[in-house]
Amino acid sequence: MPYFSVIVPVYNRPAEVEDLLRSLAEQTLHDFEVMIVDDGSTVPCEDVVSRYADRIDVHYYYKENEGRSIARNYGIERATGDYFIFFDSDCVIPPEYFATLRAQLGEHYVPCFGGPDAASDDFTDVQKAISFSMTAFLTTGGIRGGKVQLEKFVPRSFNMGYSREVWERVGGFREMFSEDIDMSTRIRQAGFDIRLIREAYVYHKRRTSIAKFARQTHVFGMSRITLKLLYPDSLKLVHTLPALFVLGCVALILLAVFWRWWAILPLVLYVVLLWVSALIDTKSLKIASLAVVTSFVQLWSYGTGFIRAYVWKILLGHGRDIEQEIAMRKGK
Repeated sequence: MPYFSVIVPVYNRPAEVEDLLRSLAEQTLHDFEVMIVDDGSTVPCEDVVSRYADRIDVHYYYKENEGRSIARNYGIERATGDYFIFFDSDCVIPPEYFATLRAQLGEHYVPCFGGPDAASDDFTDVQKAISFSMTAFLTTGGIRGGKVQLEKFVPRSFNMGYSREVWERVGGFREMFSEDIDMSTRIRQAGFDIRLIREAYVYHKRRTSIAKFARQTHVFGMSRITLKLLYPDSLKLVHTLPALFVLGCVALILLAVFWRWWAILPLVLYVVLLWVSALIDTKSLKIASLAVVTSFVQLWSYGTGFIRAYVWKILLGHGRDIEQEIAMRKGK
């Protein structure tokens, strides 16, 4: 039996699955099986998966559409490995990933781990800019980038794993937004250690357009309030910064318009710092300029989502039955 079981939920992403499986076929260590769970796609990827059947140990499952968390759990229930690895379909895995991971777990075993993501050289400029804005300290506090962080590391479902023992005691993912943070919280509460393995990184394509990226991060902001209702102590200062950024931008603009023009200077300074940081990171004038745009989109969308959910679920009291709401999605 393989040591690792890779679980990937998919919905209408055959081209992404092709890239993912190609990268898995090129691994230097093949002690893994791959469970592709097609969650009711109208454009299935079975033909794509079949082309790799002679190169990797890959299994294809098609089920009715119920959500990515339920699809992951479906894959886990059919996996045979001792350690479950979770990727998103829009990931590409470096050739040394599993060799590196196996060596790291051999030196310092941990029942749950997470790895960072990066932008590959062949990504579009927009994807590279989005990758910067989602991993930079100036935008997310390093929460997602695997670098200096303002809170305890939390694995994300695009690159995380946990042991069969964790599955048997804690269970699987719940069908909700930010299900990976919820899962990591329950793993810690059960007494398991979690470690960031920086060397086990993946290339993560993320969203292909700024509009899609804005919608995604808006949902992230809303889901942070759901997590607060589930785990009251989970909300940290770093999570409120995008909302404070939104309020601060509005205040500075109003002050500049109705009081003194130089009130806008702190915002201008932030733009300059973002651009310089992105230029150093990406070494591209174009991508650095795009990164300023995607960073503002990320902060504004997340912040407005946070404020919207805070008002609706906390101030207006519509979040009292959050556990029941999650249970109704059949992911509990």
